[in-house]
Amino acid sequence: MTCAACVRHVEKALKGAPGVIDAHVNLVGERADLKLAPGADLAEIAARVKEAGYEPRLTHIELGVGGMTCASCVAHVEKALKAVPGVTAARVNLTTERAFVEGLEGAFDAAALAAAVRGAGYEPRPLAEKGAAQPDPIARRAAETEVLRRRFLLAALFAAPVSLLEMGGHMSSAFMAWTDATIGHHNLMLLVAALTSVVLFGPGRRFFTIGAASLIRRAPDMNALVALGAGAAYFYSLLATFAPQILPENARHSYFESAAIIVAFILLGRWLEARSRGRAADAIGKLARLQPKIAHVRREGAVQDLPVEEVLVGDVIEVRPGESIPVDGVVVEGASHVDESFITGEAAPVAKKPGDTATGGSVNLAGAFAFRATKVGAETFLADVIRMVETAQGARLPIQDLADRVTAIFVPVVLAAALATFALWLYFGGFSNLSLALVSAVNVLIIACPCAMGLATPAALVTGTGRAAELGVIFRQGDALQTLCGVRTVAFDKTGTLTLGKPSLTRIVAGEGFDASRLLALAAAVEAKSEHPLGRALVEAARSKQVAEAGAVTHFAYEPGLGVKGEAGGVHVAVGSAELLAAEGAPADAFARTAEELAGQGASCFFIAVDGEAAGLFAFSDPPRPEAARAVAALRDLGLRVALITGDREATARAVGEKIGVDDIFAGRRPDGKVATLQDLRKAGPVAFVGDGINDAPALAAADVGIAMGAGTDIAVESAQVALMSSDLGKVAEAFALSRATLRTIKQNLVWAFGYNVVLIPVAMGALYPSAGIMLNPSLGAAAMASSSLFVLGNALRLRQFAISARHDGDMPMPEATNTIFAVSDMTCGHCAARVKKAVLSLEPAAEVEVDLNSGDVTMTPAAADPAAVAKAITEAGYPAQIK
Repeated sequence: MTCAACVRHVEKALKGAPGVIDAHVNLVGERADLKLAPGADLAEIAARVKEAGYEPRLTHIELGVGGMTCASCVAHVEKALKAVPGVTAARVNLTTERAFVEGLEGAFDAAALAAAVRGAGYEPRPLAEKGAAQPDPIARRAAETEVLRRRFLLAALFAAPVSLLEMGGHMSSAFMAWTDATIGHHNLMLLVAALTSVVLFGPGRRFFTIGAASLIRRAPDMNALVALGAGAAYFYSLLATFAPQILPENARHSYFESAAIIVAFILLGRWLEARSRGRAADAIGKLARLQPKIAHVRREGAVQDLPVEEVLVGDVIEVRPGESIPVDGVVVEGASHVDESFITGEAAPVAKKPGDTATGGSVNLAGAFAFRATKVGAETFLADVIRMVETAQGARLPIQDLADRVTAIFVPVVLAAALATFALWLYFGGFSNLSLALVSAVNVLIIACPCAMGLATPAALVTGTGRAAELGVIFRQGDALQTLCGVRTVAFDKTGTLTLGKPSLTRIVAGEGFDASRLLALAAAVEAKSEHPLGRALVEAARSKQVAEAGAVTHFAYEPGLGVKGEAGGVHVAVGSAELLAAEGAPADAFARTAEELAGQGASCFFIAVDGEAAGLFAFSDPPRPEAARAVAALRDLGLRVALITGDREATARAVGEKIGVDDIFAGRRPDGKVATLQDLRKAGPVAFVGDGINDAPALAAADVGIAMGAGTDIAVESAQVALMSSDLGKVAEAFALSRATLRTIKQNLVWAFGYNVVLIPVAMGALYPSAGIMLNPSLGAAAMASSSLFVLGNALRLRQFAISARHDGDMPMPEATNTIFAVSDMTCGHCAARVKKAVLSLEPAAEVEVDLNSGDVTMTPAAADPAAVAKAITEAGYPAQIK
């Protein structure tokens, strides 16, 4: 495919195939995304693409199959392989115990085939000599680009002397006299005709074969325009050279140089375009290359180097210094630091020790460790990221609709315009204007450029989403890029999103007749089955205080937005909000005043009821993330209104919201209440919601754009249109800024693509000739056409260098200060003070650090160079900190 017309033709062919409900073709990504009915025949669909004159990219994989004994086994294996999505044909040889599979490139892999064979009851055996890995998309694009480069160089080699010999005589009478004397005019024309024939039917032959086929199918494309334009100039020149008597005397001109240079320029444009398209679409290839081909697997008492496709869940894999981690897993021995920048966009290495997760595709920096595989093949995090980026890159944005409507009729209109131009010149000037009529018609055919229109949106979309992935922002749905640009309000969840999400239990208030330790044990027992951050804090507190276990929990129930309940230690326990206790018939009125006071200090409270009686409350401290205030400021600097929507009490929410500077605070909202609040906010324009928990899933789905934090649950991520690969709130502003930059680039591309044709097609028709005597040379038209596509691609490629400005990334200007003060929680003794000092000095060893245990203030002198990094280091040491 080379232009938007090609896209329309392929989509039409696909939509006409049996079983295809809908089809969308992406020119830059060179892929088609299909919505299929059950039982759709992929082989027939691929055949329809081929009949339309295009080549469905197929991949061939060969693998061994053990356990077969008869023809029935062969039939079973073939059926299982053909059932794998993307497989168009499968053939199994019983004698050689090999299967030969053909299918759509990128739709399946060797791991999927091996799983199908295993599921049918046979043993898959990857063949090392053939390799089962998918073809490298970067290598494939490089090979295609090299072919175009060679074609251009060959065309240029022969077109250059044609241009010199044809145009030299017009520019210099001495040169014309020399060529007439040494070569002779007739011999010169024979030489020029021969050289031009080599150009057109050698490197330029593809234009004629594909263009002719598209004309026969009544679906002309850009190749047809080039073939008609160059072909008309070539055959007219042949007529002027070998049968000049047929033409009027003043029309006996040859245009061999135009035909040759047109092909050379178009090939130059295609070569440079292929390079640019490869650069725009190489995000997927780079991600795919992150996974190593070999894994060091411990099996049968030894370490075996196996293809990564053979790694199974439960295998223990060794990782050596400098190697990439092959699959996802959990570290079981050793320690190291790992580069996870492809996940988070951050270059800082992450420490790994037993119990920590290891993500496939990340790079081990120093040290060695072993981990147990938990996800392999298509289930790994890297595979998920690739699928999400592919989905986003294949999206059709609403802004593209206009371009699609125009390109659907563009090539036929250009053909009609060329014929009309030819006819009008002859009508007004007679047969003597035949030469001008031909040049004008050829110009119209050549200068028109549906390529630029077709590339305008997908080139920017592919580049923008690829750059976003590098920054740790994954657009799970491509149209979220455009939707995000229209957002007027950004609403945040509080716990785990704006706050650290690692609250600690700071106080237990036990009612009369109840023991604090017993209440903690009961609460921890039921909360052990919950994913709520405060519930986890209760469990952690019970473990650290070593309280006696309350026993097994039965009849556990989760009440969304309220809390949990169940039977523990022979009593009925309910832990959560005051509303939950009221619903249980145990109102928490006796603790309301205490809860109000604690909430005013920024604490969150859980109440506990035992056997239908309010028994006490738990107070938690969960300070805002160190970067929260700067992230909110960055969003407001982008012109967005920022809201906080939380299930917490009003006083707690306000304590956090006022610290970080949000515009609106909505407290006490259950999941359905969050959705209702979003509906209210939508009255002022589209709304985005940022969250990370299970109870955020409804709001993420209900918002115009849902943004899930990297540390969020799978349910939250699946409900969102944008996923942040880290918990850095600054990524939210990056997502907005990048979406705006991408949409701005798309608009620029569309304006250029449409404006180019609106301005230059009349010039190509000869509109300036009657008044100014200006007639565009067809070779210049070819150069302009190639330049148009290159401008669009070059403009899109600027997004690869996108970086949010310093003001937007949270580096807000700060007044000069002689010191920096941090408010630090949970410090109780000299040991705590020493740990805090150590954390500060690890970043800025020259600083003087004073710790006030009474106020919780930590003062650095001189002022911190990077206060956010220092606050983060103190927090990671176990003492939540924020800049005062």
